[in-house]
Amino acid sequence: MTIRVLLADDQALLRATFRILIDSVADMTVVAEAADGREAVDLTATHRPDVVIMDIRMPDVDGVTATAAICARPELSGTHILVLTTFENDENVAKALRAGASGFLGKGVSPEVLLSSIRTVAAGEALLSPTATRALITRFLAAPDTDGFLALPDAVKGLTDREREVAALAAYGKSNAEIADRLVLSPLTVRSHIQRAMTKLHARDRAQLVVIAYQSGLVKPHTDPDRP
Repeated sequence: MTIRVLLADDQALLRATFRILIDSVADMTVVAEAADGREAVDLTATHRPDVVIMDIRMPDVDGVTATAAICARPELSGTHILVLTTFENDENVAKALRAGASGFLGKGVSPEVLLSSIRTVAAGEALLSPTATRALITRFLAAPDTDGFLALPDAVKGLTDREREVAALAAYGKSNAEIADRLVLSPLTVRSHIQRAMTKLHARDRAQLVVIAYQSGLVKPHTDPDRP
């Protein structure tokens, strides 16, 4: 299946570079380009891409606002947003994650990493660049969401003990294989628990599950699951 990509960046040269790269591989194609957030929202509604590569700092409507607008529309639930930014420690990145973005990368990533990241996000997995450490996540995502991008669901209380346990470990950055090893489960069983937790919490993907885990108090900032 071909991954359909929309590019949203106010720099035409950067968009052209990304288009050449993405169109050069057999499993991806660029379906549209947007120069600002407003255009990104409109073109996403028109083309229904699998992945939007979203710059944060754009004129008129910025990437955070555009991400929130796209993720708030049920008919666009199949679209995943990958934030690409120069400012990997910017609080706006955390706001984009709260708004529903699947992850982010710095603009200095290699072509191979960018293409791999698009595939990861298109598959519904969360993606954070290597510099997006747990310290960054806990610092920003655990903070109150004063912008109201993501309301904390009462459904957190409806998770089973196992679903809570698996969701918490995912929020600490553990992979399915690591969670499976820790809980003596199969990776497939772990994936099933995560999928059920996402369904109950109305999370678009694993990244939003992580956001909810921190903001609901399911995971506490500055704690280490590997310590007794």
